[in-house]
Formats: sequence, structure tokens, C-alpha cells
Amino acid sequence: MRLYTYFRSSAAFRVRIALNLKGLAYEPHFVHLAKGEHRRPEYAGIAPQGLLPTLVIDEQPISQSLAIIEYLEETRPNPPLLPKDPLGRARVRSLSLLVACEIHPLNNLRALTYLRQQLGQDEDGVKTWYRHWIADGLAKLEADLARSPDTGKFSHGDAPSMADCCLVPQVFNAKRYDSDLGPYPTVMRLFGECMRLQAFDRAQPSKQPDAMAS
Repeated sequence: MRLYTYFRSSAAFRVRIALNLKGLAYEPHFVHLAKGEHRRPEYAGIAPQGLLPTLVIDEQPISQSLAIIEYLEETRPNPPLLPKDPLGRARVRSLSLLVACEIHPLNNLRALTYLRQQLGQDEDGVKTWYRHWIADGLAKLEADLARSPDTGKFSHGDAPSMADCCLVPQVFNAKRYDSDLGPYPTVMRLFGECMRLQAFDRAQPSKQPDAMAS
């Protein structure tokens, strides 16, 4: 099992957490996004989408972080990252997609690079954009988590799920850009619970070998 990853990629961070939670060993292959290594022909031969992460199992590549986590859930179901009941599974997917589809794409490296290079935004402008969409997305996440009786010690009940695999990297990103996290007490409580677990702690960016080499 090979994982093509980059220490600052929040999508790769999600998959590292999921692999750790399921106790699955993997061989990391580092692709430096900031240096454009994901656009090199040798990586395109593995991952035609040219995105991170890519998980290769039995020489079969899988792209897109949530697709990877769902595949792991279907093929290696214990411990589960999705509830057994259909409504519970839908809720966890909804929370995960809020992060992966509504927050992350507006703040990923491609979007920020476009703001700088094509739209001429300076760093203050980029940070203003970033914090705006973080606040917009985390407010929605907070409202959903805070009102639901299904929120427990973690995003859904008392065991970590795919939703927590998405929540934690997004909070790391917000912290990196000095976003105000005070308005999101439920999000931050769940973040704290997750980070007490070794699976989350070992997956964080600063503990990846390519971070140490940068």
C-alpha cells in the first residue's frame, strides 16, 4: 500500500488519519505540491488527475480523499469510520462533504496561487479571502454539530468517523492562517478530542518526514 502525500495537503492529511485509525501500514511517497511535483509526467502516469493524495493498493491507484476513505471502509471495515444506519452514514458524509466540497476548494493551494498570480492579490488580500471562507464554512459546520443530538464525543457519536478525518485538517488550516476560532466551540471541542488520539497526532503535518526535510 503506497500513499502519495504532501505534508501540508489537508486532503492527504484526511487519508493519513483514516489509515492510522484503521491500523493500516503504508509506504509514503512524497510529492511536493509547492514545487509542482504533482504536474510531472511520472506522477501523471500514476495519478491522471494530478492531485493528492493517491493511494495505490495492489498496483491500483485511487484518487480523491473521500473516495479513498470509502474504499478503505468497504474493504477494511474495522474499526468503522461510517455508522451502520443509513441516516447516520448520510450525516457523516454530509459533514465530510461540507469540509471537502464547500470549504477546502476555496482555500487550497491552486486557488490561493491563482489569487496571487492571476488576480494580483497581495498576502493581505489572500489572507482576507482565506479567513472569509473559513469563517463561512466553519459557521455552517458549527451550527450542524451544535444542534444535532447525534454529536457526541466526536462528530457522530463517541467514536471517530470520516467526518472527524475531515474536520481536523480544516482546523489545522484555519490555525495556520490565524483564523479566529472562538465562534466555533463545538468544532474546537471535537478537534481537541481527536488530537488526544495517536492516530490523529501522528498524521499531523509537522510530524511527516517531508515536513522535517523542508
